[in-house]
Amino acid sequence: MYNLNTLEIVQDSRNRWYACITVKDYPKQTRGNGSVGIDLGLTESATTSNGDKLTIKQTQKWADTLAIAQRANNKKRVKAIHAKIKNSRLDAIHKFTTQLVKDNALIVVGDVKSRSFTNKKTKLAKSTYDAGWFEFKRQLEYKCKHAGCQFEIVNESYTTQTCSHCRKISDSSPKGRASLGIRGWICAECGTWHDRDINAAENILAVGLDRLDVGIPFREGRKSNGPLTMK
Repeated sequence: MYNLNTLEIVQDSRNRWYACITVKDYPKQTRGNGSVGIDLGLTESATTSNGDKLTIKQTQKWADTLAIAQRANNKKRVKAIHAKIKNSRLDAIHKFTTQLVKDNALIVVGDVKSRSFTNKKTKLAKSTYDAGWFEFKRQLEYKCKHAGCQFEIVNESYTTQTCSHCRKISDSSPKGRASLGIRGWICAECGTWHDRDINAAENILAVGLDRLDVGIPFREGRKSNGPLTMK
């Protein structure tokens, strides 16, 4: 039984009406006991330190269909496609973030901002919008709050370049936007092979743990090699 708080009637881009209802007593979402770091990206919208990946390619998937509708000046069809893209993106993010909260007591996300990519007229702008970083962090924040899960956003500088095993930046590590195509690399210092995004996510988690200093262990199978120093 819920106590109704507010009711708002809204209309979407396809002229469909919805009733948005808030309640005063909302059941608290359960959380897990793990800890996870998350790297936000373009190839994969989100990659966790456990190796899970969220891939959202809605805009690209519907690009041809949308272009046909636009050339035909079919405004109704264009609206319908945009609504489909938005809804499928939200659904994918919702399922992914819900599972993250169910599995973890600490979630650490890098502080990458969409604005740094979308303010410039580059080919990255469309991919950035499609990645849904803002919505991803928004959902995580309120779900963590309801579940009592610790949510941290940390400085992600050098987390892609730093080896999560030996904590060193080698000549072989990917650097800058020019290296976005490098998805895997071997550390020249210790010889460890890395998935680019998982390595960054592990370093992001390390930064969060160092900041909190609460002794939450790394995921099973990984040993801490000391704090990650940001330069």
